[in-house]
Amino acid sequence: MVPVVFVHGIRLSGAAWSEQLELLGHPANAVDLPGHGTRRGVRFTLAAATDAVAEAIDERALVVGHSLGGYVAIAAAARHPERVAGLVVAGSTFLPGRTLEAPFRIAHRLLTRLPDQGERLGRRQFESMLPPKLARAVIDGGIATEVIPDVAKAFADFDVLGELGSYPGPTWLINGSRDHFRRHERRFLDVCADGRLVNVPKAGHYLPMVRGQEFSRLVFDAARGLASRPAEANPPRR
Repeated sequence: MVPVVFVHGIRLSGAAWSEQLELLGHPANAVDLPGHGTRRGVRFTLAAATDAVAEAIDERALVVGHSLGGYVAIAAAARHPERVAGLVVAGSTFLPGRTLEAPFRIAHRLLTRLPDQGERLGRRQFESMLPPKLARAVIDGGIATEVIPDVAKAFADFDVLGELGSYPGPTWLINGSRDHFRRHERRFLDVCADGRLVNVPKAGHYLPMVRGQEFSRLVFDAARGLASRPAEANPPRR
């Protein structure tokens, strides 16, 4: 089966995928995006983020992105289709723009007013929501609140439907049924060259981390489904 490359959500790091790396039982790695984890302090731009994903792919891979990572994964697949055998987009089917940008900017302003920049609030959020081992990994990987303005700026004019529509390979759109980021999922599905939509009942935005075993099975099934496809199945579109 093809290897898997995981791309994390905003403020987090590759450590958010530590449980998935254990559960998958399959060659996989998790990238740190600019401004996050081991690359904290590096300016986040969409170009730098897609480069980070491309550099993490040693051979054609299934790229799995959650939240911010889903949008970055779409951009990486559109720009490097020869490296991306398949695409899993989780919790990332809300059209970017002012409607999405404004809440992030407001959250950033509120968090940066706190003495610790919202670090304690973030720790409590993940400790209450995630399995203890994963919560500790996420916290130790760092919570990069300071990256929010750069991320919001990078995606203000991002044509996600155009980018997704240009990717010729298979795409799985996976959302929790209670995820507020699934609002435009049908529009995303409509532009996929080879798409399928999966809704997980009673799951929210943090489906990959909160219901790790279930999400791991979905990723494994996607990777297994790619095994029978020829290596040239995703030629760049002209």
